Order: sequence, then structure tokens, then C-alpha cells
Amino acid sequence: MYSDILVPTDGSESVNQVLEHTTDIAEGRDVTAHVLYVVDDRAFLAMDDEMHDEVLENLRAEGQAAVSTVAEALEADGIEVTTAISRGNPADLIVSYVEEAGIDLVTMGTHAGEYEKNMLGSTSQKVVTKSPVPVLTVDVSESGDE
Repeated sequence: MYSDILVPTDGSESVNQVLEHTTDIAEGRDVTAHVLYVVDDRAFLAMDDEMHDEVLENLRAEGQAAVSTVAEALEADGIEVTTAISRGNPADLIVSYVEEAGIDLVTMGTHAGEYEKNMLGSTSQKVVTKSPVPVLTVDVSESGDE
């Protein structure tokens, strides 16, 4: 049922909680995990033009480190992995990637304990709303029961 699973990452360690679920779903199946990092360029709106290149390079390096870390963890569990780094609005690019890459399932973190605060701005909320495929959200808030 699931042969291509997308794991978006923002580079935080909370992705490890998401990977537990991703690995469990992938176990015993012929699955390719797609690891995606999106450089959120909305931050560039208020930034001086001369800073763009340096900040963009730093964010791309952060993204490369993030996808490499996740890819290594998944590969250690015997899962085939492909990685990508994009630039733009994270929610929009995650949904675009789903459509373009033929993704069957998205597994991603959410701060469910802060639901009310995140309702308008939450990337995971927007992906759940716009995604043409199922989205498994994993509560990655500190206590998980806030």
C-alpha cells in the first residue's frame, strides 16, 4: 500500500520520533523514503539584500546536514532513501513534492500540544489540509500530553 513515504524535516532532533513510525510502517515492505528539507524563504522578506546569499548558503548547509542525518538513520534500518532540498513555502513545497514524486504517505511531526496557537501557521496543519495522500502526524512536543 505504501511504497513511497515522504519525511519532511526541519533539522530538529524531534524527527527521531517521526522516524520510529516511518520505520515501523516501512518494515517488511519495499519502500523508498523521501527526505525533504525546505529552506523557508519567507524569512528573506525582511532581510537586507546583501545578506541573502550568505544566509541562503547557511540554510542550505543546514538542510544538507538535516537530510543526511535522517537518510543515514533510515538506511541503517534497511530502507532505501532519496533526499531533496527545496526553497520556498514549506507547506506548499511538501504538497508539491507529494504530487510530483508519487508519494503514498507523509509522516511528519507536529506540536499537537500547541494546537490552538499553531492552527493558522502550522506547516503540518496546512499539509494535512492540502495533501492528496494520507498524512501521519506525530506529536513531537516535549511532553506529548500538553
